[in-house]
Amino acid sequence: MFQAPRGTQDILPEDQRFIHFIQEKVKVLAHLYGYYRIDTPTFEEAGLFVRTVGEGTDIVEKEMYTFTDLSGGQMTLRPEGTAPVCRAYIEHGMASLAQPIKLYYHAPIFRYERPQAGRFRQHHQFGFEAIGEADASLDAEMIDMAWRLFASLGLQSLTLQINSIGCSQCRPAYLGKLKEYYRGLNAELCGDCKVRLEKNTLRLLDCKKTTCQPFADGSPHSATHLCSECDEHFGQLRKNLNALGLTYSINPRLVRGLDYYNKTVFEIQPADEGGQSTLAGGGRYDGLIAELGGHSTPAVGFATGIERIVLNLKKQNICIPEIAKPVIYVAWLGEVAREVAIKTTVALRRNSISTLCTYTPRSLKSQLRQADGAGCRYVAIIGEDEVTRGVLTLRDLDTAQQEAVTIERLAEELTNRTSGSEKRFDVNA
Repeated sequence: MFQAPRGTQDILPEDQRFIHFIQEKVKVLAHLYGYYRIDTPTFEEAGLFVRTVGEGTDIVEKEMYTFTDLSGGQMTLRPEGTAPVCRAYIEHGMASLAQPIKLYYHAPIFRYERPQAGRFRQHHQFGFEAIGEADASLDAEMIDMAWRLFASLGLQSLTLQINSIGCSQCRPAYLGKLKEYYRGLNAELCGDCKVRLEKNTLRLLDCKKTTCQPFADGSPHSATHLCSECDEHFGQLRKNLNALGLTYSINPRLVRGLDYYNKTVFEIQPADEGGQSTLAGGGRYDGLIAELGGHSTPAVGFATGIERIVLNLKKQNICIPEIAKPVIYVAWLGEVAREVAIKTTVALRRNSISTLCTYTPRSLKSQLRQADGAGCRYVAIIGEDEVTRGVLTLRDLDTAQQEAVTIERLAEELTNRTSGSEKRFDVNA
């Protein structure tokens, strides 16, 4: 018997309302801040991620789904969303447009990780990218947007953490200090950190193993080893966050898991949980577009995992609107009524009224049970007698009241009854 692959899940109808709720909030947020949607392919050339994410990262070394296609090319299922957006920025000449370019995406992400709560091998992300502006005020706006998203969803007890990891000018000296500190601890490091010490020193601060985390607490802090430009940028960021009324803490261990970040990095987390439960994370990546062959272009962005948002919405018992139920069920009895019922169903749908109708003969009791199970408020009953009189019996399942209504007036009657209370679907919207 086949099952969903380990680390994946089916999003069943009862959970789709959470996804819909989040999607609607993201659309509103994107519009308020001037972002436009972009969709990139599910797979890209493998080199795109090896080059930008970094060869010493867990994503590239352990987690990417890479395959050889029929032409012999190496392709990778998207493990993160920023590099493809930057590739599209270059490929479609967006540098010639007014900057910054503000884009957002909603996409599946694939990483071969150890499955656990809120962490899947296929999950879904919303991501926001602002390309073409270097000022720290854009960093603050990006952080504010992420914070407002969770506030609009009703999530509470979240913490905002920020840090600066410097740039190509000041980071080498800092990495030298960091490497010197960790070399004195080499014998006590986990196997992965011994490799990171030589290949990707900054990742030492991001180790999730409890045996290594105390070492990071005593390590040199990147924010105290910044060049004047990075130090000014970090100071301006904090000033802007204060002006926006956002409460934050500086986390010297915060580095993010991708090599392309520089200067600002940030995460939003539930207050009572650690980095494994991060709701949103991002930062500045001023060198990424140049790394891909474009001109040197500043950029900043963040991403948030939808499955983790849903998990936290459920944990905090946030009331999520129900997906709209069908308004009416057209029940029919006998072959004479079948044709009238079908025509009635079609007419109601043409009037944007969500309608159900049975396909095969059933007893009235069975049809009423089906209507109730589907959440319909009304049932239109059509039998041979109704057909003869040119009417139908309209029953309100909530009140058990019923009355005869002409077929021609049914759509108008339902529209009047449901206006402002029932969700109606406009197929022309």
